[in-house]
Amino acid sequence: MDKLKPQDWIPLIKPYAKPNTLRSLRQVADTLLPLLLLFFLAHKALSLSLLLTLALDMVAALFLVRLFILQHDAGHGSFFPKRWMNDLLGFFTGVLTLVPYHHWQLSHARHHATSGNLDKRGVGDIYTMTLEEYLKATPWERFKYRVYRNPFIMFFIGPIYVFMLSYRLPLGYGSEKPSVRNSVALTNLFLALLLAGIVLLFGVKTLLWVYLPIQYLAGMVGIFLFYVQHQFEDAYWEHDPRWEHLKAAMEGSTYLKLPKVLQWLTGNIGFHHIHHLAPKIPNYHLPKVQEEVDLVKVAPTVTLKDAFQIAFADLHLHDEATRKLVGFREAHRRLRQKAARA
Repeated sequence: MDKLKPQDWIPLIKPYAKPNTLRSLRQVADTLLPLLLLFFLAHKALSLSLLLTLALDMVAALFLVRLFILQHDAGHGSFFPKRWMNDLLGFFTGVLTLVPYHHWQLSHARHHATSGNLDKRGVGDIYTMTLEEYLKATPWERFKYRVYRNPFIMFFIGPIYVFMLSYRLPLGYGSEKPSVRNSVALTNLFLALLLAGIVLLFGVKTLLWVYLPIQYLAGMVGIFLFYVQHQFEDAYWEHDPRWEHLKAAMEGSTYLKLPKVLQWLTGNIGFHHIHHLAPKIPNYHLPKVQEEVDLVKVAPTVTLKDAFQIAFADLHLHDEATRKLVGFREAHRRLRQKAARA
C-alpha cells in the first residue's frame, strides 16, 4: 500500500461509482414506506402497551438510520446521476432525520478530506486530542475533554445535543455561508410544520412516545456507528504533509462486519473503509467492492461485539510516539510521574 499512487488504485474502484436510478428509488421506497408504517403502528400500539410502542420505535429508528444513509449518499452525489435529484432527496430526508442537508454536507465533506489528519481535526468528526496536548492542557481543559469523551455523554446525551439542538442553529464550519444558513432555516420551517402535523393528526402523546423516541434512538445508533468506525486503537493519524488519503481510508476506518439484517438496515455503512476511499460509490455497491477488490481487504475488520468493546474502551488520546490511541489512565499516570519529578 505504501507504493500505491492514486493512478494505481482509482481504476480499480471507478467502475463501481455509478448510481442506478431504479435501484436508488427502490431503496427510497423500501426505507420510507416501512418507516411510515412503523410510525403508524407505534401510534396505534399506544392504546395497547407502552412497551410494544417502544419496541416498534426501536425498529423504526433503524429504518430512520437507513434513511439517513440515503441522505448521506445524496450528500456525496452518489445516489442519483443528477445533482438536483440528490439535493431534493437530501433536503427532504434531512427534515425527517433532523439533519439540515447543506449544513451537514459541507462539514461532512471536510471530514472526508481531513479524516486522520492531525493538523485538521475538529470539523465533522469526533474530536481527538493527542496525548501530548492533553498533558499540556489546563485542568479545566482536561475536564471538559473527559466529559466530552465519556460514553454516557457521547451516546446518551449526544443524540439530544447533536440532532435536536445543535443542528437547529447555523453554527460551526461554513455557518457564514448563506446556503448553509438558509438550509438550516428552511429545514427548521419544514420540521415545525411536520411536528404540528403530527400533533394535529396523532396527538401530543404520539409526539412524546413515538416521534421523539424514534429520533433519539436513531441518533444514538448513528453516533455509535460513527464512533466505532474511527476510534479504534490502531486508527491512522498523521501530520501534513505525510498524511495520505489511501492510508486514512484503509487504516483509519473499520470494516464493521454486521449481521446481514443490520447491514441492510444501516445501509452498508459498515463498509466504511471503502466509503472513505471512494465516497462516490453508492451504498448498494459497497459489498461488491469488498468482495471483488483485493485492495480494500486490508482494512481492520470489527464485529458487533468488538464495536461495543471499542465504544466503552479507554481509548481517547492519540499517542504520537506509539501511533496508537491510549486512555486517560495512561495520561494520568504520566501526569503523576511529571508531578513526582517536579
